[in-house]
Amino acid sequence: MKRFTLSVALLLASFATADWNTVEAQEKTLRTIENTAFKPGEHLSFRIHYGWFDAGYGELYVKKGKSPFMSRDAYHLIATGRSNSKYDWIFKVRDKYESFFDQQALVPWNFIRNIDEGGFKLHQNVTFRQTENMAHSTTGQFRVPDHVQDILSAFYYARTWDVRHVKVGDVFNIPVFLDDEIFNMKIKFKGKTEVETDAGTWRCLVFMPVVLKGRVFKEEEDLQIYVSDDENKIPVGVKANILVGSVKMTLTDVEGLRNPPRALLSEN
Repeated sequence: MKRFTLSVALLLASFATADWNTVEAQEKTLRTIENTAFKPGEHLSFRIHYGWFDAGYGELYVKKGKSPFMSRDAYHLIATGRSNSKYDWIFKVRDKYESFFDQQALVPWNFIRNIDEGGFKLHQNVTFRQTENMAHSTTGQFRVPDHVQDILSAFYYARTWDVRHVKVGDVFNIPVFLDDEIFNMKIKFKGKTEVETDAGTWRCLVFMPVVLKGRVFKEEEDLQIYVSDDENKIPVGVKANILVGSVKMTLTDVEGLRNPPRALLSEN
């Protein structure tokens, strides 16, 4: 992974002098997608297992926000992950991802990543000029495709898909900008199942993002995501086979859902 050496102050200065389109022009060119899956106030909590160990905890938040550089309503998406303090002496993790996600077009305006993993620290700040197909990061400017997502907003965008008629084997595609590169995230539908968690037993859809072999995963289909089979489409669990074992993430608590949790079969 690349280390970023330019200051955030210089990045913000370049944004301040940029020739941004007017709000009216943005509204004419940006798409409109209906979101009935989530709303501000949603808060999901998870337990992360590494093998038999409770290795850490994760949280997902949706808050009200504004585009930092445009007068447009946005969702402020936040994802945090931290290792169990009992195991910090082995490998301490304190990660935070943020995305300012347009409420109308469901595209990101700003993506911030701060990670601290075993002493390796990385800060990344990317601003997207969606109508100009440009992304500005701490290392430069990059051309990006229409409606490009960051790694966090991609998941929330996928939650708005209509999957009522999805078939096993169907593949969905999302263009994602990460680490100054564009990759086409492919997500394959694998079927339905039931998942038991601390937050109850859920009826779930199973999706399998096609991942890159070699860096973290052994095979392209070593990651499975379990999503509630209802209007909310919340992540209920994640299974990942990695080069040095397996990782599971399971739901422990739910707050502020937009719709009744119809996929919840029983509470624990």
